[in-house]
Amino acid sequence: MFLPFEQNLHEAVFLDRENRFILTCQLKESNEKITVHLQDPGRLKELLIPGNTIYVSYHDVPHRKTKWTAELVRKPDSDVLVSLRSTLPNRLVEQALKQERLPEFSPYQLVKREYTYHGSRWDFLLNHQGKKYILEVKSVTFEQEGTGYFPDAPTKRGTRHVQELAQICKSTAIKTGILFVCQRDDIHSVRPAHWIDPNFTAALHDARANGVDLYARICQVNLDGITLKDSIPVQVKKD
Repeated sequence: MFLPFEQNLHEAVFLDRENRFILTCQLKESNEKITVHLQDPGRLKELLIPGNTIYVSYHDVPHRKTKWTAELVRKPDSDVLVSLRSTLPNRLVEQALKQERLPEFSPYQLVKREYTYHGSRWDFLLNHQGKKYILEVKSVTFEQEGTGYFPDAPTKRGTRHVQELAQICKSTAIKTGILFVCQRDDIHSVRPAHWIDPNFTAALHDARANGVDLYARICQVNLDGITLKDSIPVQVKKD
């Protein structure tokens, strides 16, 4: 499943991170310093290193405070590109579900996005012959020695979601699952980052024990777009 980038990408150099959502970069083509919006609120410390190559897109929209958006960043000392667009995994998964190209969710079909159940909003509702399946998608950008880790910053919301999915699976007839989408192709498995968020790690362990499905896939990323690729294992153990 391939999603092309909608705007042209401009090569730049990362200079500084002003806050969670604002970067300062320098365009290579003109040496102009620009203010860039960052969708991904994670720490990204191993990627956002001053002097590192970053790719940005231009958006001439009147209401936007920044005209530039961070799209990709290059892993230091490598050719690996990492997507910084936190909305792309859901778009990829939606298209793949519509085309029934995710066998891990067969025989379910996509019913809708942003399904509200018991006061929480979930990424996708699937259905097969009246049997519901709630699917939550998590974006993974953090990698160490070929392993993808989630989260890369503490996430109370993420922990609560995992706990709720476990409770739904345990107490109702609704199946639930989490799909970790790695926005890079140099990852062979996904694990919870227990040293960053032990509460999330414990919740994920309990979720698997209570029947929540855990899946992960990598993505191939280049300057043309992003492709949802192979399945990889999710390895959960209680630390």
